[in-house]
Amino acid sequence: MHHAVLGTAIEAPIGPGQGEALFGCGCFWGAEKGFWRLPGVVTTAVGYAGGSDPRPSYDRVCSGTTGHSEVVRVVWNTASVDFSDLLKLFWECHDPTQGDRQGNDRGSQYRSAIYVNDPALLTLAQASRQAYQGALQARGFGPITTDVRLDQPFHPAEPYHQQYLAKPGSRPYCSAQPSGVPLGDFPGASYKLPATVWQHYDWTISHCVLRSDNTPIQL
Repeated sequence: MHHAVLGTAIEAPIGPGQGEALFGCGCFWGAEKGFWRLPGVVTTAVGYAGGSDPRPSYDRVCSGTTGHSEVVRVVWNTASVDFSDLLKLFWECHDPTQGDRQGNDRGSQYRSAIYVNDPALLTLAQASRQAYQGALQARGFGPITTDVRLDQPFHPAEPYHQQYLAKPGSRPYCSAQPSGVPLGDFPGASYKLPATVWQHYDWTISHCVLRSDNTPIQL
């Protein structure tokens, strides 16, 4: 299966000079679009991770019995974009303090999550979480509830969910409720994307992702 926007294989293993991570930010439709637009992203796919069922389906995950979170698999070119940039988008695109929900979507499948297969990426994710917690707390938010773990298998979602918002006849929907708090510097951060990229994401606008183009942001 190929990406409806990027044209790349969405289930291919990562190649040389590429990184991979799974991000849960509420409903995976809107979250995926936020990531596929970033410069340097090779491919994205939506699916399920973090649970116990070896063969999760959308219906079983939505029942809340499998323990999975809706996630976006992101593969990126490490020469063009850093994991720090992806973490910036992740933290800023939703509210990671809401627990098992995001906006009106409630259930463990909508929890905030970061799953990686590289201990170095785990260290960066944890450092960014600590830094973002301080920024949120200064603005009156509560504790971050994001599930950050190593080695959680990715189970691709059904084909109709893939790049859903880019397909004709899709129902525009995104449950994310960004806090409006930016992620600044943190230990190990090495941002590569220029400030102009972030001007394409205006989290003060309700459902900013839905109002944006499907095409990737050009540098």
